[in-house]
Amino acid sequence: MPSFLDLWLTAAIGFLGSFGHCVGMCGPLSAAFALSMSSSNQAAEDKEKARWQTQLMFHLLLNLGRLLSYALVGAAIGAIGSVLLAGGQMAGVGSVLRRSISMAMGVLLIWFGFTQARPGFLPALPFVTPAKALHERVSKTMAQVSGQQSVLTPLVLGLLWGLIPCGFLYTGQLRAVATGSWAGGLSVMAAFGLGTLPAMVGMGMVTAVLSQDRRSQLFRLGGWITIVIGVLLLVRTGDTMSDYSGHGAIFCLMAALIARPVSRLWPALLRYRRVLGVGAFALSSLHILHMFSHTWKWKWQAVQFMLPAHQFGVVMGAIAFFLMLPAALTSFDRAQRNLGARWRKLHLLSVPAMVLAAVHTVITGSHYWGALARTWQNQASVISLAIAVSTVLGLRSAHTWALFSQQQNYAIPKSNTLSSSGSDCCQPGPSNAQH
Repeated sequence: MPSFLDLWLTAAIGFLGSFGHCVGMCGPLSAAFALSMSSSNQAAEDKEKARWQTQLMFHLLLNLGRLLSYALVGAAIGAIGSVLLAGGQMAGVGSVLRRSISMAMGVLLIWFGFTQARPGFLPALPFVTPAKALHERVSKTMAQVSGQQSVLTPLVLGLLWGLIPCGFLYTGQLRAVATGSWAGGLSVMAAFGLGTLPAMVGMGMVTAVLSQDRRSQLFRLGGWITIVIGVLLLVRTGDTMSDYSGHGAIFCLMAALIARPVSRLWPALLRYRRVLGVGAFALSSLHILHMFSHTWKWKWQAVQFMLPAHQFGVVMGAIAFFLMLPAALTSFDRAQRNLGARWRKLHLLSVPAMVLAAVHTVITGSHYWGALARTWQNQASVISLAIAVSTVLGLRSAHTWALFSQQQNYAIPKSNTLSSSGSDCCQPGPSNAQH
């Protein structure tokens, strides 16, 4: 079950975010339903003197249905999570699956938080775009139900309303998945829905009292709280987070480095190139933080008691981190314009950073040669990582594409003054990548 702090933060996201998102996106929908009901129920009365009691009851029932829908969906999502985590050690607090889900949910929450707090800062995730077919089907059903003359009509409308796909709603649903229980998912989504209740029920007063600018500020504040919850999910994964974050950093760095060379075959990857590059640095920072806090207990002297090979691996990792630092600090358009050709040279450092990070992983990783026992699994991990690094380096070389007669599919760097192996892990992509 989620803690009181988790529920309070989730409700805060719903409350703050509702002023900007719900009032703007769902407010007109709610108002349209209210007007349709009042016009049908008060045909013989003065429409300009609609009874506030009737409107209040309508909105209460409408939002009660919405909250019930949120809670039921949350329970279903939480139940799915519990099924995934059920059985043997997969259900353990420290299981690989549970920690993987927590890490994935944490990263997605941080992503959603940034898109809410800083619109346009990150590109939209294609696999969480609202399902158009489901949206159209639910909207059509709601239009049919709104014409029915019944006391329960607003309640049914609210139940359907809660099923409409919504990017803002995903923040609560992701947290519900991470609970791993139907009760946890229900409580999280209920808290989220209760947070949105004041703005939706008092929509008229809110829009009159708060300006558009103030509502936007509250909505962005909700995004920062979403980021806090995502960070908490990552931090709570404990010691194994150093393993996940380290592998995640190498994966992001590799993906960023091949984004430009393979852009003719896979143009979508180029859209997320900057995010991948900066994400690799962020995960590396998280990896170092966990090593200091959980492994070394904030005692640098602990390195002195490590095996010489492990000490060498730590040094390689530290050098890789500092090689990534210039690229991360200059990963924005203004720095590119001000630095000119020097900007690209700084980003070239990401290539040796990837190689040194792989060396660090092989020497110190518990699933590689860092383990005391050299099993076939350890050897297979080393070979797999070596193949991955070689593949990235090969894809960045025009000679490799020529070797396989694929020169036409190789995307050369934009700058003709530098070699074709120039790094662009954090380079801004096409102009539409920032919208």
